[in-house]
Amino acid sequence: MGTITRSFANNIGTSGILKAGAFNNASLNNVTALNAAIALGNMVLISSQTASSSASISFTTGIDSTYKEYQFYFINIHPATNEVDFHFNGSTDSGSNYNVTKTTTFFNASHYESDLSTELAYKTGDDLAQSTAYQSLTRTNLGNDNDQSFSGTLTLFNPSSTTYVKHFIAVDNHSHAEDLSLNDYVAGYFNTTSAINAIQFKMSSGNIDDGTILMFGIK
Repeated sequence: MGTITRSFANNIGTSGILKAGAFNNASLNNVTALNAAIALGNMVLISSQTASSSASISFTTGIDSTYKEYQFYFINIHPATNEVDFHFNGSTDSGSNYNVTKTTTFFNASHYESDLSTELAYKTGDDLAQSTAYQSLTRTNLGNDNDQSFSGTLTLFNPSSTTYVKHFIAVDNHSHAEDLSLNDYVAGYFNTTSAINAIQFKMSSGNIDDGTILMFGIK
């Protein structure tokens, strides 16, 4: 009993709180209830698509009122063509047309591999003002060297609302054709009170050579 007591005492901090080492299992497997003030998020994988010389990748099902928030994860998106950008648009007719009016902002930070220069700048040529055009998620000049790609996330908020516009925020990093890292920040809204029920991604020119896009619903 003395050994057990000493072991327990050694795991109590000076403030009387148990140290992290006192717990052998940090999971919640054996917890039967949590205080109502603790929020439990629920991230559900709805679908996954992997490109293979694909002209575009479209999500035409699963975007509905089930979730108030949708997240798209881009994993090593590789273009077939050099010096292009990766962009997206929304649809209110289940993918028959991708031409929703949107207003957006775009800024990024950049740094050359050679340490030649750095930049933090707002990109007026990559934002949109009440335009139905595709919105760029990467500044033009995404490289297609074998080791170059694009990864990031896009969050779409409450796309099924018929009261409000549909906000979105995207953050990514991509390899520039001239060997620099570009960290892009894009945000805006689809200026429509119609439900957005489909999203399409494609390159500004050429195919998506490789890469995976995951779509999650957040409860």
